[in-house]
Amino acid sequence: MAEKDKKKQESKQPDKVAPIADNKQKEQQKVQDKKQEKASSLFTPAVPAQVEEIVGRTGTRGEAIQVRCKVLEGRDVKRILRRNVKGPIRIGDILMLRETEIEARKLTQGRK
Repeated sequence: MAEKDKKKQESKQPDKVAPIADNKQKEQQKVQDKKQEKASSLFTPAVPAQVEEIVGRTGTRGEAIQVRCKVLEGRDVKRILRRNVKGPIRIGDILMLRETEIEARKLTQGRK
C-alpha cells in the first residue's frame, strides 16, 4: 500500500513541474511571434507600376517629375495613374507604389 502511495506522489510531482516548463515555452513563443510581427510590419506591401509617359517637371524648383504609370499588380491592375516622382526616371522604369488610391494633380501650363 505504501508503494502505491509513493508511485502516485512521484507521478504527481512531474505533472506540477511540466506545466511550469510549458508555460515558459509558451511565453517564449509569444515573445518570438511578437518580434516576427514587428519585423514583418516594417515594410508595407507595395504595388509595381510601369512608367508610360513623362508629363513634365513640377514642384517649386522643378525637383519632381510628373509621370503617368500603369499599375501591374494588385487591386487596380491596368489602371493608369498620374504620380509625382523625385529623382531620375525614364519611360519603362518600374515604380513601387505604397498606395494606388491617390493621384497627383494635373500640371498647369503656367505663364505663356
